[in-house]
Amino acid sequence: MTDLWPQLSLLLPRVARPVRYINHEYGAVHRYDTDDPTDASFCMVYPDTYELGQANQAIRILVNAVNATEGMWAERAFLPDPEFADLMREEGLPLFSLESCAPLSEFTCVGITLPHELAATNVLETLDLAGIPLRASERGEAEPFVMAGGPCTYNPEPYAPFFDCMCIGEGEEAMPETVACIRDGRRAGKSRQEILVDLARIPGTYVPSLYEPVENPAEVGAMVRPIHEAAPAVVHKRVWEGFAESSGWEPCIVPFADLVHDRLNVEILRGCARGCRFCQAGMTYRPVRERSAENIVQSVLTGLKETGYDEVSLTSLSTTDHSQIEQILSRLGTELSGTGIRVSIPSQRLDSFGVGMAKLVAGEKRSGLTFAPEAGTQRLRDVINKNVTEDDLFNAIEAAFKAGWRRCKLYFMIGLPTETDEDVKGIASLVQRAYDCAREVTPPDQRGRIQIGASCALFVPKAQTPFQWCGQIPPEEALRRVNLLRNSVKYKQVRINWHDPATSFVEALMSRGGRECADLLQGAWERGSRFDAWTEHFREDAWRESAAACGLDVDAAAQRSFELREVLPWQHISCGVSLGYLRAEYRRALEGQTTPDCTFESCTGCGLCQDLNTDIYIQEARS
Repeated sequence: MTDLWPQLSLLLPRVARPVRYINHEYGAVHRYDTDDPTDASFCMVYPDTYELGQANQAIRILVNAVNATEGMWAERAFLPDPEFADLMREEGLPLFSLESCAPLSEFTCVGITLPHELAATNVLETLDLAGIPLRASERGEAEPFVMAGGPCTYNPEPYAPFFDCMCIGEGEEAMPETVACIRDGRRAGKSRQEILVDLARIPGTYVPSLYEPVENPAEVGAMVRPIHEAAPAVVHKRVWEGFAESSGWEPCIVPFADLVHDRLNVEILRGCARGCRFCQAGMTYRPVRERSAENIVQSVLTGLKETGYDEVSLTSLSTTDHSQIEQILSRLGTELSGTGIRVSIPSQRLDSFGVGMAKLVAGEKRSGLTFAPEAGTQRLRDVINKNVTEDDLFNAIEAAFKAGWRRCKLYFMIGLPTETDEDVKGIASLVQRAYDCAREVTPPDQRGRIQIGASCALFVPKAQTPFQWCGQIPPEEALRRVNLLRNSVKYKQVRINWHDPATSFVEALMSRGGRECADLLQGAWERGSRFDAWTEHFREDAWRESAAACGLDVDAAAQRSFELREVLPWQHISCGVSLGYLRAEYRRALEGQTTPDCTFESCTGCGLCQDLNTDIYIQEARS
């Protein structure tokens, strides 16, 4: 493979943070000097800068999985910042991998994770900077197979024309299988089209070119239908059944640069059955699987020894829901006592965080805590199935501030389905009462250190959730509600932060749009849109000009509500949760009815455990 280092090294003195591009971090794996030239080479790309991408656990998992498989090897790549990307184009330097500093265009396969909707234009920036044709239909026999994975593949259609295949679900087993399929096809002299057909037969693999959109679908049918016998009518996600028995420690890289989450991460739990109706991850990462307390404790101790980190994060969607969390924290507290190493829990549940939990989490350092009531009134919390109460919040605040914390941030959403002005005002009331609760249990001489804040995001309807049928409120209405909230807060000590709703229509379109959004996406990128998640780079004009050229009313599309029986653009993709369950949950939301967590109570009939038929949704699921 071509070594681009001589060319790159001349440019590094001219770029910001050159440490992003130089490789040789502690723990990096170098396998590109393979003895077999027919081995498959795989480059895993995070479509944003090194500081964000290297912290992503999926990058580590998939690179390790491929490198552990005979006959293939993997490297990493990240998108340079806009200034360096422009310089690379001027100097004719294509996007390169870190380990071998080789052009991405020379790899057998290029995988791009789709972490969130605002990374969409960065996908095209990545391909263009690599010199790979944007559209799969334009790629020749010798060019890499471009694959996608990650959360946004649960509605793949806005991205479909740009990828040869998309891996739906968990990739520990699926990714090596996919790379092996491409390797074996090339060794056998198969054409690109023949290999694509082989890929479609791998469970959990969506090959967009083997499907076509249906312009006027019937009430029962599909917005996208297969046009080849190898392509399944519905692509079901992959689930890695070996998670619980696998070690929580796997080799990781200790970077030179500071990352956004620069610490050892140990995944203790995968999946969540709490059933929040707005939460895509809670639906798509089911079923719930736990690693054992012994596995987790030993993984943490091994990881700290191997990396030298002074902080470890026990990661999951809902860490305090682990059935052995108190035992885990107690044992780690004993093992790490006096070392100065901090154990952090990124996701604290209000109804799990009592006095005992506060003491276990406290350790030797106390930074800020975060809780997510999501809504300001119990009525709306029932609509979204949050299943927490004000008492849960106040008990958690009391326990935390008694244990020595002085900072807490509360997360809410604006624009949730059925939200009223009273719900918005309820946020102000709830945050102010949380401050009163914290002040009451804090010693008088420390009350000046109390910081209670609220962060408000705009609700974005997501595919594969009970709220996938809901529209989004207009940006001007979002600003009105934000101003209502700000004016309702009377305490100067309480800070309210909110996300600029300017990007909201892009998120809504990329979350629930069809294949027509691919032209919109490409047009926005061609007009200069990239790094949309960075406020200073977001180009609303580029998106709106592209929409006008495509004849799309983006505001109407973002705010559109689907009918329950309407065929959805992503209906050919299954996350395992049945459509009947999602419909029933939406109806229950409108009635303000809650649904319990099946890990604590009985089965709720989401469809993942199909051998269980004593559930409250079976009639709806069969309808």
